[in-house]
Amino acid sequence: MSVQEKIVVCGAGGFIGGHLVADLRRQGFADIRAVDKKPFEEWYQKFDDVENLVLDLQEKEACEMALPGAQTVYNLAADMGGMGFIELNKALCMLSVLINTHLLMAARKHRVERFFYASSACVYAAGKQVDPNLTALTEADAYPAMPEDGYGWEKLFSERMCRHFSEDFGLYTRVARYHNVYGPFGTYDGGREKAPAAICRKVIEAKLSGKHEIEIWGDGCQTRSFQYIDDCVMGTQKIMHSKAVTMPINLGSSEMVTINQLVDIAEEIAGIKLHRNYNLKAPKGVNGRNSDNTLIQKLLGWEPSISLRDGLAKTYRWIYDEIKAKSA
Repeated sequence: MSVQEKIVVCGAGGFIGGHLVADLRRQGFADIRAVDKKPFEEWYQKFDDVENLVLDLQEKEACEMALPGAQTVYNLAADMGGMGFIELNKALCMLSVLINTHLLMAARKHRVERFFYASSACVYAAGKQVDPNLTALTEADAYPAMPEDGYGWEKLFSERMCRHFSEDFGLYTRVARYHNVYGPFGTYDGGREKAPAAICRKVIEAKLSGKHEIEIWGDGCQTRSFQYIDDCVMGTQKIMHSKAVTMPINLGSSEMVTINQLVDIAEEIAGIKLHRNYNLKAPKGVNGRNSDNTLIQKLLGWEPSISLRDGLAKTYRWIYDEIKAKSA
C-alpha cells in the first residue's frame, strides 16, 4: 500500500466518511477523492487538499464518474440515520441498494483493487435480539435471515452482492458490520441522530434551559454497545487490508449498556441529574444487541477498545460547543 495510491471515499460528507478522510490525510495519503450527494455546505468535514465531488451515487453514471483511477474504494454512502429515521423511512433505506450495486459495477469496470462496504448490525436476525440480556451476536447470527426491516435487508442484500462480485468476478471486497458508531462531527438533531448524540443533546438542552428532565424512547432497559469513531476508522482500515478477513465481520465495542446507563454516563459528564420521562410509543428498535468480537480478535489481534465513558465525554463536549455556538 502506497501513500500515492488513489483512494475514493463514498459518503465522505457524512459522519464516518468525514473522519475516514481526515485520518487518511493524517497518514499522508495525497490522492484522495471524496464523494457525497449533499451540497458542500452540508458536509460534516471537508478538506481543501482533497478532490471533493458532489454526486448522487444511486445513479450508475455518477458511480462511473467517481471511480476512474481508483485503487481503493470505501463505500460508506447510504440514506440512513438513527432508529427514529430507519423505522419510518424503509423505502428510502432500501433504495441505498442502488449505491452499492452501481459502485460494484463501476469498480469492476475500472479495475479497482480493493472495495470496502460498510454494513450494519441491523442485518442480524430479529429473533436473536428479543432479550436485553442477550448473548453477544456472532457473525453466523445473520442467518436464517430476518434483519431489521428496510435498512437491515438492504445491508444484508448488499453484503451478498459483494460476496458474489468476489466469487464471480474476482473483485477484492471486504465487509464490516458496524455497531452503533458515535463521536464528534456527526448528526445530533433533526431526526437522523443516533442514541449517544441524541442523549448528549437532550442532557445539554436540559442543563442550559434549567428544565431538568429528559425524554427517553422506550423503557430505557434496551441494551446496546456503542463504538467510538476512532475505533471504527481504525478497524475499517485494518479490515480493508487484511488477507484473513474474507467474509462480513463485526466491528463494534463489546461494552454493553442499557439506554438508562447511557443516560447515567451523560448526566455524570454534565454534572446534573434529570427526571426521566419514558415514551413507550417512540421507536426503540430491538430489545438487545451487542457485538461478539471473538472473530476480529482471532483474525486481526485487535478489537475496539475506547471506553464509552471516554468517547461520550468527547462527543458531549463537541455537541455542547455546537449548541452554544448556534445560540450565541
